[in-house]
Amino acid sequence: MPQVHHITHPLVQHKLTLMRQKDRSTSGFRRLLNEISMLMAYEITRDIPTQLIEIETPLETMQAPVIDGKKTVFVSILRAGNGFLDGMLNVVPGARVGHVGLYRDPKTLVAVEYYFKMPSDMHERDVIVLDPMLATGNSAVAAVERLKECNPKSIRFVCLLAAPEGLKNFHGSHPDVPVYTAAIDRGLNEHGYIVPGLGDAGDRIFGTK
Repeated sequence: MPQVHHITHPLVQHKLTLMRQKDRSTSGFRRLLNEISMLMAYEITRDIPTQLIEIETPLETMQAPVIDGKKTVFVSILRAGNGFLDGMLNVVPGARVGHVGLYRDPKTLVAVEYYFKMPSDMHERDVIVLDPMLATGNSAVAAVERLKECNPKSIRFVCLLAAPEGLKNFHGSHPDVPVYTAAIDRGLNEHGYIVPGLGDAGDRIFGTK
């Protein structure tokens, strides 16, 4: 059964509402995305494996848990995924980072790959794929397909907004990959944009048109 984790924490929902507003400045949008990605990282890493290490407190020696950040890989789907990445790295600074470059052919809406760079030893790593928007789902499907060739230990997909069409398409190809999202919006318009949505995430992060 495909898993969809809807992150309904009030702080996440509050910040998402502010991001959706069309008159939000580029710097304001970017700051909110950074904050919301840190909050989402907290939810996504809830079941991350830990190991015990020996430390000394001011009073005595003890065994205490730490996460192995080096085993976690954040994979950013360029370019909007990079806006999501900074907040995640603030929470898990030891994580490695991979990049997948995809662009959407405007006529066919099919994802075309132009860049792919991952850390070594992917078979030992847990992958968290980042892309703010799961719209048609074509880019996400293509990115995860390519990542599966590296045989990582696990894959999770994280987005800010998802459309029902995107979730259906994604889980049609990757029923084994859980999706984490802050909102499932009404659907897609004729241009493949999520509605009501928040516009083009990349343009709003980087101040482009």
